[in-house]
Amino acid sequence: MAAKISDQINREFYSAYLYLALSTAADNANLRGTAAWFLGKHNEEMAHGLKMVRYVLDQNAKVTHGAIAAPPSQTGSVLSMFERTLEHAQGVTAAINDIVDHALSEKDHATNIFMHWFVTEQIEEEATVNDILGRLRLFGDSGQGLLMIDTELAAAAKMMGQEAAAVA
Repeated sequence: MAAKISDQINREFYSAYLYLALSTAADNANLRGTAAWFLGKHNEEMAHGLKMVRYVLDQNAKVTHGAIAAPPSQTGSVLSMFERTLEHAQGVTAAINDIVDHALSEKDHATNIFMHWFVTEQIEEEATVNDILGRLRLFGDSGQGLLMIDTELAAAAKMMGQEAAAVA
């Protein structure tokens, strides 16, 4: 189980790296709200990885660290950034569900319970990205539509920061 969770820790840190790359690409395009939103996701993913590290250590098991791949260098349009984000989140969801399935098969109740938080988090993550994609498809990812979405993402990023501060 520690190996499976260690693999997931690596996925969480890759997610953080991916979101950091998307944040910098958005910032380079002068989309400060989109950049802030992706930076907020970066911070969340780092926290998820660290939460899993603490869990493995608290179980008196060993965390194994793997290499973290570089994120894609080409990000494309804002629409493609969020399509990539949804695809990535769906892959993370599948991996988390695999850990839960494994915990259930091993009758590892502690890990099963621990992973439920992540299952719920992934549902929220995919729903949020789907909502953003819906807006991008409706209003477009250029001109005034993009400006409106960028402004909304700035407000959402601010809320993410406040929620993170409240938890800390």
